[in-house]
Amino acid sequence: MHPTTDHRPALLLAMGPGVDERLLTADHHARLTRLAHTDPRLVAHDLTAPGPRVAAALAEAEILFTCWGATPLTAEVLDRAPRLRAVVHAAGSVKHHVTDACWERGLRVTSAAAANALPVAEYTLAAILLAGKRVLRSAQRYAELRTDHAWLEESATWGNYRRTIGIVGASRIGRRVVELLRPFDVEILLYDPYVTTPPPGVELVGLDELCARSTVISVHAPQLPSTYRMIGPAQLAAMPDGTTLINTARGSLVDEAALLPHLVTGRLHAILDVTDPELPPADSPLYTLPNVLLTPHVAGSLGNELHRMADQALEEVARYGRGEPFAEEVLASDLQRSA
Repeated sequence: MHPTTDHRPALLLAMGPGVDERLLTADHHARLTRLAHTDPRLVAHDLTAPGPRVAAALAEAEILFTCWGATPLTAEVLDRAPRLRAVVHAAGSVKHHVTDACWERGLRVTSAAAANALPVAEYTLAAILLAGKRVLRSAQRYAELRTDHAWLEESATWGNYRRTIGIVGASRIGRRVVELLRPFDVEILLYDPYVTTPPPGVELVGLDELCARSTVISVHAPQLPSTYRMIGPAQLAAMPDGTTLINTARGSLVDEAALLPHLVTGRLHAILDVTDPELPPADSPLYTLPNVLLTPHVAGSLGNELHRMADQALEEVARYGRGEPFAEEVLASDLQRSA
């Protein structure tokens, strides 16, 4: 009998300190070693000045398995990885670490953005439905009153039946939110300058019209120069009294200086998972306004949801090993209009 040759591609984990411990379970480690020639305990936190073990693994690596906190893959870093052919990112956007040098060298790139989109869409669906029922306001009022109250009279304008929902951006998350809303009796408006044919049952409109007609507006556009503060003074002024603005995308898409007066007066409501800056100042009214639900960027994958991203990334490693195309390949042209 002839000895078998190990055809597994060499792989190196590259991500921020502690990320691998939250991302990968023991089962993930076992599958990773079946799919690739790697030491799952060796994690490169810094590829700009790697130690001897990381440098040796990087020199042999055919795949970099990355996640949050990965070192930007500059030309200098790639010079240390002459065998590198692919970057498998077990998270969403690759913009932080995949540089022009990667595309120039013909590296194949894939990401787990599809897996990361699911919890964001789920958070958004919950936020939309709770906004329609005015859950935040009614809970606060209940705690204040602690007695019988004419709730039917106060809730005359509440409810989700035939409510108009505005979706800003037909991103992966935006499209998933539309799908999740299908079982409900709501009207869906969509704004996206790149979409010419909307999904069935969805009305494609301009941004200003969407803001004027919707009573819940959810932002799902990518962070680009063209989307900076796209929800500005004119759009906020167009929103009907009582409209709820939901932002799970990026804080920079909303002009918070223009939004705050509408929130302080109570004219508008907001559910904000992201802000600009990411951490609001300690004296920001966003922390205490009764018509604002502020969460610390938790809509995306966290806890056991990270394992879904690891599962998707491992599937891509398996496809690479079989010589198949990636299921979720990222192209350089995609980044011009994606997160």
